[in-house]
Amino acid sequence: MKINAVCFGEVLWDVFPDKARIGGATLNVASRLSATGIETEIISRIGIDQKGKDILAYLKSNNVGTENIVTDPTYPTGMVNVTLSSSGSATYEISYPSAWDKIEISGSSINSISKADVFLFGSLVCRDEISRNTLFDLLESANYKVFDINLRHPHYQKETLQQLMQKADFIKFNDEELFEIAAMLGSSFNSLEQNLLFISEKTNSQSICVTKGSHGAVLLFEGKLYYNSGYQIKVKDTVGAGDSFLASLIAKILTKENPQNALDYACAVGALVAGREGANPKLEAEEIKKFMFPG
Repeated sequence: MKINAVCFGEVLWDVFPDKARIGGATLNVASRLSATGIETEIISRIGIDQKGKDILAYLKSNNVGTENIVTDPTYPTGMVNVTLSSSGSATYEISYPSAWDKIEISGSSINSISKADVFLFGSLVCRDEISRNTLFDLLESANYKVFDINLRHPHYQKETLQQLMQKADFIKFNDEELFEIAAMLGSSFNSLEQNLLFISEKTNSQSICVTKGSHGAVLLFEGKLYYNSGYQIKVKDTVGAGDSFLASLIAKILTKENPQNALDYACAVGALVAGREGANPKLEAEEIKKFMFPG
């Protein structure tokens, strides 16, 4: 069964202390989706610079469509300074404004989204009015909408988050984001499950996933909760792990995989990415299977 996906948002360079690597949540999700065999393209914006050219070359080499990545004459390709803690957890300093802040709507992008099986987007791209307005316009043409919450202080607003959650068919949080947004919406609950169900009721969303780092994830799908307690791995860095998790989960759900199997697979992929350097390491199907079922 042929499946088409369109991802909207940031493409950029993650600048680590030792080197720079191509990344951005949108690019990471698209790369992993393509690796699972889903026909994928990105709607974004780059600068007139070598970094932008290198991103295009990278995406093409990974079979991700770039027809709707526009070159901006004014703003540079995005850059993020990444700092890693001793445990491999990342914090980010995100340059502004960048070309991806200025994504404009086009007939071509509307056409791509209207034909796609799934449209994936995040919250970070909404920090600028131009890209934010474009996203809201494009959502009107989307068939199945997946919202990846990426809270990067100070680049988000409560009202925008609420509006996007109301429009989404599927929402993905990490546990810290879940608790922050639940409190923002007035929750008085303490447990993760209670807050997950609270947000589901508040946003009228029946599909929500919450990642818990090394402790796995919880998935609410069609009214039922599914759990994975995580996979043990020595963490190199966490950059891109959540993105690969989301892409793997959505890929399995779109192909009608059993939700528990889909969640287990996504957690395994996320762990393997955390165990490697960079956001988009190559993972072979056999490697993932052996990791999930050793011996």
